[in-house]
Order: sequence, then structure tokens, then C-alpha cells
Amino acid sequence: MATHSTNQYYVPHGSIYPSIISIGLLTLASGFIFNVATDKSKDLTYLQAPGKWMMIIGALIISFMVFKWMGSVINESLTGKYSKWEDKSFRVGMIVFICSELAFFAAFFGALFYMRILSVPDLAGYDLDITPYKDFLSTWPSSGPGGTVLGVEYKPGTLNAMGAWGLPAINTALLLTSGATITWAHWALIKNNRTQLIAGMALTVALGIAFLICQAMEYHHAYTEMGLTLHSGAYGATFFMLTGFHGFHVTLGTVMLIVILIRCMKGHFTPEHHFGFEGVAWYWHFVDVVWLGLFIFVYWL
Repeated sequence: MATHSTNQYYVPHGSIYPSIISIGLLTLASGFIFNVATDKSKDLTYLQAPGKWMMIIGALIISFMVFKWMGSVINESLTGKYSKWEDKSFRVGMIVFICSELAFFAAFFGALFYMRILSVPDLAGYDLDITPYKDFLSTWPSSGPGGTVLGVEYKPGTLNAMGAWGLPAINTALLLTSGATITWAHWALIKNNRTQLIAGMALTVALGIAFLICQAMEYHHAYTEMGLTLHSGAYGATFFMLTGFHGFHVTLGTVMLIVILIRCMKGHFTPEHHFGFEGVAWYWHFVDVVWLGLFIFVYWL
């Protein structure tokens, strides 16, 4: 049984949601592993077809369970189950979560720094007595030692970097503007101005969607016109890993913003109790800050 009082932390009843989500995660991860098992010499390509279906099924299970679970949490909030104790723990948990996300991106930025500043010059023989790869150049963007990847032939130093002042600059403006609009919505919520609150959230959602559309256009340009893929040496790997994971976070953030917008329209938040709004706003500001780092270190420098 769930227990709650003004002086006691709310403890919900037992739930099967974590177990089902774990099954979904296992199905998704297993499908991904099967999908990349393409070694024809070991006759593993037969795993690809079921792998794709497992990934889809796993993603559907996770999405459905997250929808149900978050619905339960929202219902607990609306029925007065949460007090100052729960509010404090939610804030601490969100701060720890964002710190873990910062560490996640810091690892990829560290990999970019290591490859660009240390390993590429070393492999070109600048700090070694011998050159490990023939014709390897200490240039950035680096396409690696050359060769053929997925039917595309690469020569050392032939890659062009993605320009900073086209779509990336537009995306920077979009995210910075979205940071301003969600702050405007937050102030409107504190002042109990529902009209400005909904308008600010709707604009933030629209800007998030516009960012994703621009990033999709950028990826299409990279693949079809620049020959830049995830397999294009050190630059291609770091470019798509950093921007791809950030795009994934923007996608999740946009979904959360849509949920919060719907809750704002239904009047779920008050000036005194609105951590659900604040938590998503914190996450969105984190996404903005990470993009600024990406724009400077991946696109500009």
C-alpha cells in the first residue's frame, strides 16, 4: 500500500513498470546487436532481419511503458501525493541526472580533443620516429589512412569539414532563442499568466522541431554531397557521434516539452508547485549549453 503524510516521504505501491521496461531495453539492445552482426564469413547475416524487428518491438515497449509510468507520476502529483520532501528529492535527482549527462558529453569532447590534438599528429609521425601509415597526413578533418569504406574510396586528407555558418549557425540561433522562450514561459508561470505561459511553451516546441528539421537537412547534405559518414575516419566518427547524440537529446527534450505544453494547457501547474515544468526547463537549458560547445569545437574551430 502507498503511504503518505505531511511529515513522511511518499512511498508508492509496487509496480510492474520497471520490469516491463527492462524487458523492452533487453529486446532493443539484443536487436541492435543482431542487426550489426553482418560478418558473412561466419554466416551471421541471418540475424539482421529479426534484429530490426526486435529493435522496433523494444522501442515500442519502452515508449508505451514510459507513457504509462509518467501518467501515474502525473496523477500522483495532481492528487496531492507530493510535498516538500518529494519536491526536494526530485530536484536533487534532476541535478544528478544532468551532471551524469554532462559527464557523458565530456567523454566525447575528450575523445575529440585526443584525436585532433594528440593521436592524429602522432600517427602522422610528428612525434614518432616512424610513420605507421603511408601518406597519413596530420590534417583536420582527418579521413584516416585512406582506403575503401562501404564502397566509397577515401584518400588521406580529402575530407572537407562541415561549415559553421550555414545550417549550424541557424540551429544555434534556434536553440538560443528557445532558451529565451522557455524562460519567458517560466516567468509567466510564476506570475500565473496562462496566455504567455502557453505561448512561450508553444514557441519553444516549434523551435525544437525546427532544429531537428535543420539537422536532418544537414545530415542529408553531409551524406549525399560531402561524402561524410560515420565511417569517414576520425572526423566522421566524432562529428556524427557528438551531433547525433545531441540530436537524440533534443528529440527527447522536444517530446518532454510537448508533454509539458499539454499539461500547461490543462492547468496542471501552479506558481507554487511546478517542478515538472522546471525539470524539463533545466534539461532544455543543458541541451542549449552542450550545443554551444558543439558549435565552437566541432563546427567553428
